Amino acid sequence: MAHPEFRDRAYAARMPATTSSDVSPGARSATFAGPCFIVLNAGSGKQDAETRREIITRVFDAAGRRCEILPIDRSTPIERVATAAVARAKAERGAVIAAGGDGTINAVAQAVYGHGLPFGVIPLGTFNYFARVHGIAQDVEAATRALLRARIEPAQAGRAGGHLFLVNASLGLYPQLLEDREAFKQQFGRSRLVALWSGLLTLARQSRQLHLTIEAGDQKATLRTPTLVVVNNRLQLERLGFPEADALAQGQLAGIVIKPIGTLSMFGLLLRGVLGRLGDAENVQHLPFRRVTVSPRGRRRIKLAMDGEIRWVPTPVVFEVAPEPLSLLVPAPEDRVEVA
Repeated sequence: MAHPEFRDRAYAARMPATTSSDVSPGARSATFAGPCFIVLNAGSGKQDAETRREIITRVFDAAGRRCEILPIDRSTPIERVATAAVARAKAERGAVIAAGGDGTINAVAQAVYGHGLPFGVIPLGTFNYFARVHGIAQDVEAATRALLRARIEPAQAGRAGGHLFLVNASLGLYPQLLEDREAFKQQFGRSRLVALWSGLLTLARQSRQLHLTIEAGDQKATLRTPTLVVVNNRLQLERLGFPEADALAQGQLAGIVIKPIGTLSMFGLLLRGVLGRLGDAENVQHLPFRRVTVSPRGRRRIKLAMDGEIRWVPTPVVFEVAPEPLSLLVPAPEDRVEVA
């Protein structure tokens, strides 16, 4: 990743892409009509949980479709609720729907993955990158109505340290940014301004560098960087100004690293990111790949952020395209919302 020849050979060594052609034409075109088991995060978004529940139930009832809402709250682990939803969907040939932000969607996708079940989304979070890139409305009622006519299509997922991610996964500074942002949200509420302010304070305190060995096939590179971010979302890459956005359509992920720089330069990169010009910054390196192994020097475990959630994982960490795509319920053309 640190050298041009490493980038060129990583391109050449990539595996065949997983595309929509890997799913049967019938599965791509058929409208899903089975029961839906909806994992609802009562803490996501700005509307209260009861209002969201009423909207979802009303839309399904009006269409004569069956749905069952499985709520999660602080006293109920999301993994337990998602696992129960998967069991019900398998028994009744239904679909599992995640109603929440990117973290909730990730957790439900983890439970669904590998079971061959249709997976749907009702976005309730702040950024909703996964839902937006697939044309899913940000309004609860519109997104629920779209599920009634949704079609099953394959959706690429990434995997890091054996765990699924849909938007991005990262090491180093970025997980710290997420931890600080969550602490600020607890204190000041959820908004883009709060997220930006917490990010500025984190950058002002940052000093640690990761020493990484990165392997792709028979190629190896070493580098120092404050953070490594691996992205599986075209919209997020486009917003930041990276040319690798098109590579995701070819069944790859996009790796991004920042060269060791000072605090003022980090502020400059943040500004470039806001302006959508981070991709052409001199201090940023990036490449598409299907699988790389990352070994942080002197660490047996490392903090890994995936779709806004953080966990500790053993090293080395393998970042790769997940072997199977998710069977995503995507809106019919008339229900699809253009990315904004």
